[in-house]
Amino acid sequence: MAKLSEAEQVAAYMETLDHPLKAEVETLRTTIKSAGPLSERIKWNAPSYYYKEDFVTFNLHDKRAIRLIFHHPTIVTIKSDILEGDWTDRRIVYIKNADEASSKKAELERVIKDWLEIVGG
Repeated sequence: MAKLSEAEQVAAYMETLDHPLKAEVETLRTTIKSAGPLSERIKWNAPSYYYKEDFVTFNLHDKRAIRLIFHHPTIVTIKSDILEGDWTDRRIVYIKNADEASSKKAELERVIKDWLEIVGG
């Protein structure tokens, strides 16, 4: 049997995902993918996105919230109220419900587009 492509692996992951915010995960996936030429794969047992280098990965261990871990060191140069933390190489966006997924959508798209400009996307 042929190995699944990265996109097929993510689709299979999402089919079996048991998370109370699964609909919000799907909404965020759509937002991330539509913001620019990012590719999707599974990393750290969750959907992850990259363009030339790894950029952002879902953390779905907490059933009360979604964490988007922006783990490319250049993320610290982008200023945004949705990017939390003061680590030297990463920031986190927290999404607790559908309203937050919706209200943070435009800013999330801006952050991704700004990052793509930095890395030449």
